[in-house]
Amino acid sequence: MQPFPLLLPVATGIRTMMYCKNDGLRDYQQEMKLRLFKEWEFHRSVMVQMPTGTGKTHLLAAVVKEFLCGIGAGTQVWIVAHRRELVEQIEETAARYGMGKEPDKTGKNGRTGKDSMPEESGRVRVVSIQWLSRNWKNREEAPRLIVIDEAHHALAETYRELWKRYPEARKLGMTATPCRLNGKGFTDLFDALITSWSIAEFIGKGWLSAFDYVSIRADSREQQRIDSLKKRGADGDYQVKEMNEVLNRQVSIRRLYESVERYAAGKKGMVYAVSIAHARQIAACYNAHGVAAVAIDSKTPASERRELVEGFRQGRIRVLVNVDIFSEGFDCPDVEFVQLARPTLSLAKYLQQVGRGLRKLGDKESCILIDNVGLHRIFGLPVRERDWEAMFEGRMLSDTLSRERTENGLSLSCPLLEEGRREEEWEMVMTHGQLLDAIRNRNLSDPEEGRNAPSVLKAFHDRCSGLWGLRRGNRVTVMPRYREVFDTCADRAAVCLEDGCTGWWTITESRRSS
Repeated sequence: MQPFPLLLPVATGIRTMMYCKNDGLRDYQQEMKLRLFKEWEFHRSVMVQMPTGTGKTHLLAAVVKEFLCGIGAGTQVWIVAHRRELVEQIEETAARYGMGKEPDKTGKNGRTGKDSMPEESGRVRVVSIQWLSRNWKNREEAPRLIVIDEAHHALAETYRELWKRYPEARKLGMTATPCRLNGKGFTDLFDALITSWSIAEFIGKGWLSAFDYVSIRADSREQQRIDSLKKRGADGDYQVKEMNEVLNRQVSIRRLYESVERYAAGKKGMVYAVSIAHARQIAACYNAHGVAAVAIDSKTPASERRELVEGFRQGRIRVLVNVDIFSEGFDCPDVEFVQLARPTLSLAKYLQQVGRGLRKLGDKESCILIDNVGLHRIFGLPVRERDWEAMFEGRMLSDTLSRERTENGLSLSCPLLEEGRREEEWEMVMTHGQLLDAIRNRNLSDPEEGRNAPSVLKAFHDRCSGLWGLRRGNRVTVMPRYREVFDTCADRAAVCLEDGCTGWWTITESRRSS
């Protein structure tokens, strides 16, 4: 195939030749790569959003390889992650693109200590942000490209240091969830966001697995316990200590086991627990009932963790119970069920966790999402359309359905079931057959579903003037003129004008009030 050039402006100091058309990427990954390089013509820092399980790491490796092909000798590229497991996974993927590991001088091909030199691949360094934060002074070369994996963590001060120290380097942030629980946007670090298809579209096209979604009922005893949670941790999410006190009980853990046996008997899956103690109690309960389960947490030694994960991959272990260890980057496509046993107010955490079960493998027809904490009543189903741009820009606090629960920790009052009364506490929210029919018929609950649906009204920010405008899809409806856009709904927007007056704007008329 003939090469096709894309020349970035000379003023940026980068001349990139796009020629790796047939580089093993899927069509949608190839499209995302082209859009990224096009965006780099105008912006130095770009964030890319793709759902969990759609191959962000492969796209990352292909982009890095192509960047190096076009830049020339002596260029350094850094790929930065926030956990050791992610570093190792990226190194393995990069090796498939001809950027393999090089053994160190001791011949051990690995790290010899916490401050040892990270493994390198020629001009590519894959490092953890923790390692970098300890070794800034040892970095003599300046990278031309810095790739941030799981870039929704990039607002942390350790990541911001990359922008301070290397302002001229191009930045690429990769994430499935460009949102933060505190509602802060990413526009002070990234200039633009590129979004891929929705989860529903990926399922409809066969790239992600369909799912059955079962949940505790709104009037169940477990939902009442969860709704009693009121305390918040430093990150704004539920406080772990209170969650552990409320949910780390034998009666709750027994119900976790019963739901797995009812909906996922004999299947292989993952459980997301509240705390280390909770995870270990769950694993002990499952093992006591003949289900091979292990608990993995931050205190599990790295070598033991690798052995346990390998046992899970090979089928010797049926259930992995973990505490925020495998929410990101874990790749095991034959996961058949995901059990949510940890309440959260974080959309990112919810989607990262359910995404572990959506990867496709062979004839895997679907996976089962077992929601023991009623998260779908806060966030909707995983296929719900998200306004990633609004969250990226910090215009939307969180993409939630139940504002009452997220703000007050409460839901509508429901009487507790009487003790000893064995009423049905579970409901099937969606079967994979219903889901596929809804996707084919574009009949999901969100009005934005489907590419043929009318484009919704959205706000956009103009960096030059600092003002906000309105648009539908790619068509600008109102040029930047507002100091702020508070919200949009259908054909209407609540706005603040430059003179400080507030009001609302519609397609047919504009009104304002002081």
